[in-house]
Formats: sequence, C-alpha cells, structure tokens
Amino acid sequence: MAIALPQTVKRILEDKAYGHIVTLSASGTPQVTMVWVDVDGDEVLFNTAEGRVKPKNLRRDPRIVISVQDRNDPQSYMVFHGTSTVTEAGADAHIDKLAKRFLGADKYPFRQPGEKRLIVRVKVDRIGGYGPKMQPWT
Repeated sequence: MAIALPQTVKRILEDKAYGHIVTLSASGTPQVTMVWVDVDGDEVLFNTAEGRVKPKNLRRDPRIVISVQDRNDPQSYMVFHGTSTVTEAGADAHIDKLAKRFLGADKYPFRQPGEKRLIVRVKVDRIGGYGPKMQPWT
C-alpha cells in the first residue's frame, strides 16, 4: 500500500536529487541506472525514453527500488521501494523542467530525433535509509 512522503523527503527530491534505480530484467537480474529524480505529491518520478531498458523492465515487472542521497548532507539517504507506472502524459514538459533544474537549460539538450519521452511514476510502499542525525525516515 502506498504511503505519504514526509516533507523532509519531498524537500530533498525537489532539489537536485540524483537517484539510482533498480529494475529487474526478464531473467531476474538487477539493472541499475542513475537518473534525475523528482516528486509529485506522494509519487517519486523520473524521466526516460522509449526503447531503453528501464521502461521495458518496468512494463513487465513494475517493482522498483530507488536510492537517493541528499546532496547537502551525504550521510542522509533514502531508499524507496515501490510500484511504478510508465506514461507519456506530460513527459516532454517534465524533461524540460528537469533540464532547467539540473542543467540550467530551458530545453533538454540531449533529445534525439524522433525520441519519445516517458515519465515513470512510483507509488512508494516503504522508505529505508537514514535522515538527519541518522534517524529512520518517518
């Protein structure tokens, strides 16, 4: 069952939050990728493109783990366990929003001709890791 994200977690995700996502391949082996992470309400988001391994894995098995370290406090990190959905809705505007946040660019400069952008939205079931002063996230 999805949980509400604490405000302390949301603040970190609204900053320049880099995350490592873990998806499962068809054989069950983990696939790890670094992504720019965002938040919308109580969902953790990231953007990708059609044809990449991440959306292929998540459409087959929506379980996901995302690890994010607080760039302002490297001892603080969170590990999100949840279930994902992949959608095209709003993905073009979302990648431009992330490009502004992470690169200072108005438009995502690495788009390939004909590329279809996707948003992965994650409903979080559990948060692990440690926050300020090495306390579990609550």
